[in-house]
Amino acid sequence: MDQDRESLQHVTEEPNEALAKVRRHVRILVEIGRIAGVAADLSWFLDQLVVQVARAIEIDHVKVLQYRPKQADFIVAAGIGWKEGVVRAATLAADFRSAPGRAYRTAEPVTITNSDHQTEFELSTFLEHHGIVSLTNVPVMIEGAAWGVLEVDSTVPRDFGEDTTDFLMAAGALIGAFLQRHHAHATATEQMRVQTEAQSREILLREMQHRVKNNFQLILSSVSLQKRRYNGVEVQEALDHVTNRISAISLAHDQLAPREGGHMVNLSNYIQALCHSLAQQTDEVRIEVETDELELAIERAVPVGLILNEVATNSIKYAFGSEGGAIQVKLTGGVGYGEARLTISDNGKGMTDKSAGGSGIKLVSSLAKQIGGSLEIESSARGTTVSVMFPLIN
Repeated sequence: MDQDRESLQHVTEEPNEALAKVRRHVRILVEIGRIAGVAADLSWFLDQLVVQVARAIEIDHVKVLQYRPKQADFIVAAGIGWKEGVVRAATLAADFRSAPGRAYRTAEPVTITNSDHQTEFELSTFLEHHGIVSLTNVPVMIEGAAWGVLEVDSTVPRDFGEDTTDFLMAAGALIGAFLQRHHAHATATEQMRVQTEAQSREILLREMQHRVKNNFQLILSSVSLQKRRYNGVEVQEALDHVTNRISAISLAHDQLAPREGGHMVNLSNYIQALCHSLAQQTDEVRIEVETDELELAIERAVPVGLILNEVATNSIKYAFGSEGGAIQVKLTGGVGYGEARLTISDNGKGMTDKSAGGSGIKLVSSLAKQIGGSLEIESSARGTTVSVMFPLIN
């Protein structure tokens, strides 16, 4: 079949070839629309869609990635060309350093022409095992917010052109329309079955989360644009810090619970999702999590998440050598008089000076004060432990 086995080279298409490609894309989009019209099951529809996309792009590897808010990652919801056991089982990172994560968080297409000739993105172990070196992906949108990503992958360097991106955007829009139609039907059925105040709050919460997620996507897209404009190491690192902090706040909104007017965050789920997202940024450092089941108002949960993000990121960057290490995160409730304790410990080389963290330590101290908490730092050659005690006030 396919151009997936062709070496990368710029070839000017003859008018007849270009026209034939456009006609093929249109025919297949019509076929996808027909399938969407008769499909009652999401998995079946996506299974059919990836086959049609492979035909249109003339490529062997296609997948649809669905974002999972609680785990802060992607799951392969559908795919073609992958090894047995991958579809609806394999997971991939959704952070800003992965191409699909970037597309999801900025709501913009992302392409890697040759993974050997770029340093902006990290190719996942999953793709390396399949020999993937080139890819392009587009976000799947519902009501202005990203649901997931549609991606095509090549085992040889390939220059995905504008026509490919346009086709994928159209296919992604059809997925979004299918999801929205079925979501609306499910919501209508649910409202007819049980007309309760709790359901009304849940619907309002979903609407708010869509709008908030859309705003975060716009902000992250702006940061991504600035990263492309400036090449300095210090600027890149500063923008990476900003990206991580914005992502930490975004994850908190993903964990909003439909209670108390949608202002409560399941702190346990939030901590676990944030740690999973942080773990995707490194292969050398293991992050272990232990949490009690706690809930906190979002305006208090966000500072807790930012403290964890700041301390763990600092450990990942500075605490370990090439051999790596481990970070333990523990959230404990029922401490003292209605308080909780967040503890982040690493087995790294320790800090020679507690002020070495600079602005990071100042930020953590400020965040702890913001929630009425107290900060303790212990560091030795056996590692560093940062502990924050804070009241469980909602």
